[in-house]
Amino acid sequence: MAAALDDEIELDNQDYYSLLNVSKEASQDELKASYRRLCMLYHPDKHRDPELKSQAEQLFNQVHQAYEVLSDPQSRAIYDIFGKKGLEVEGWEVVERKRTPAEIREEYERLQREREERRLQQRTNPKGTISVGIDATDLFDRYEEDFEEMPGGGFPHIEINKMHISQSIEAPLTNSDTAMLSGSLSTHNGNGGGNINMTVRRVTSARGWGELEFGAGDILGPLVGMKLFRNLTPRCFLTAQCGMQFSPRGVRPSCSLMTARHLDQNTMGYLQWRWGPNSSMTTSVVRDTKTSHFTLALQLGVPHSYLMMSYQYKFQDEDQTKVKGSVKTGWFGTVVEYGAERKVSRHSVLAATVSIGVPQGVTLKIRLARANQTYLFPVHLTDQLLPSAVFYATVGPLLVYLAIHRLVVIPYTHAQKQQDLDLQRKSSEVDIAKKKQEAETAVLLMQESVRRIIEGEEAKMGLIILNAWYGKFVTDSSRLQERAQVIDVTVPLQCLVKDSKLILTEASKAGLPGFYDPCVGEEKSLKLLYQFRGVMHQVLSADSEALRIPKQSHRINAEA
Repeated sequence: MAAALDDEIELDNQDYYSLLNVSKEASQDELKASYRRLCMLYHPDKHRDPELKSQAEQLFNQVHQAYEVLSDPQSRAIYDIFGKKGLEVEGWEVVERKRTPAEIREEYERLQREREERRLQQRTNPKGTISVGIDATDLFDRYEEDFEEMPGGGFPHIEINKMHISQSIEAPLTNSDTAMLSGSLSTHNGNGGGNINMTVRRVTSARGWGELEFGAGDILGPLVGMKLFRNLTPRCFLTAQCGMQFSPRGVRPSCSLMTARHLDQNTMGYLQWRWGPNSSMTTSVVRDTKTSHFTLALQLGVPHSYLMMSYQYKFQDEDQTKVKGSVKTGWFGTVVEYGAERKVSRHSVLAATVSIGVPQGVTLKIRLARANQTYLFPVHLTDQLLPSAVFYATVGPLLVYLAIHRLVVIPYTHAQKQQDLDLQRKSSEVDIAKKKQEAETAVLLMQESVRRIIEGEEAKMGLIILNAWYGKFVTDSSRLQERAQVIDVTVPLQCLVKDSKLILTEASKAGLPGFYDPCVGEEKSLKLLYQFRGVMHQVLSADSEALRIPKQSHRINAEA
């Protein structure tokens, strides 16, 4: 459950453990000692300057909030599991105190389930399809006739001869029950009709589900159906469906069974039997890999029997380009199709397919998928196999796409990316500037304490931080053109020295008092030059690496 919440919980940049410079296993005594030390440093009463006093109050409140959470076992358990957002979940005010971390986790997950159920009530997941059939046969077939006798001169006649609109929405009732409502309207050459369907699905277990369907239409009449899905084995599943259509001609029952099996990691085998108005037996093999998709299907039935084979090649590019081809032959004739598909924006996919068949003729199919909506435009060009129609159906869409892509899509996407980068840069700059201001304020408040610490350490030849830098260091000769992004953290680290020791925990150093992240998203390090008992030492450690100084291994070789 916690893993599923990662996308919902936005962890704050301020890490309470890092702020107090304690480990996640720190005891109450360690927390209290660190808290008292920081309170003495940031307490507003210790600063007389009004501006410093106001800034110290803000830092003091941050330290107090961190200690208040970590010192309470229940709040600390919530923070460790879910971060700061976990403390803000609606319903925590009724949670009883003195619970174990396991009980707290269980209660949190219960509240999350309740919130998820409320979210389900608001989600409809709409899906829709709009298909517009265009009859453009007059562009090619008209030249076989004496068009001088046709009314309208030499202008071809293009018309919309059919349309289909369908829409569906989901209404999750519980985590296992879902209601779906769908409807469609169709028209062809001035005649049409529509229907509406309601389906209720229940997930019975991880291995199966079932659904009931109720429908009504102005042509076929009421419909009652049932569908079941079941995983028989980890590699095989079965789908069964039956229905009763109450038409003006009487009751028309139908039934179908489909079983599928994983033949290997990328290959599926299907066997389907249908009984009803269009009875048939279909078997197919589908192989889907990272670079290709292959389908081979054979259907025997009344009135349609056919053999179909299709292949799709997937380019490994940013636009997810695919080219595909298929051939289908049966009692109805033979149809050859070829086309391409490409992602044109973040949520849109454009595809074009040329269909050449006997006796269907030549048809250009254009499909645009935008999120959950699909728009189809089948353009029927000719009833015959004319080379000119095939040529224009192939070259025309390609030229139009290249022109629009170069003149419209590329400039638009480039402008959008640049705008997003500018917004991200400005947001980062604002955040970094704010953190930098807080760090500079903390350094000012540390000056007096650091002066006393240095005097005490010098008196006993203890630990003196000479120089300290934090950020991105460029040491690779191949990256010397990049600019190092580091900040001086000498004062904050000297302020953490106690009894001639400096101990940093396994956490990002950006959360320490007086620190901030100068290069968000980059790998950072901490570089120190310090003196202990009159000897110079130097160390370079990773951002989240624990550090304990002084160490003999950090000693600088005098000869070097």
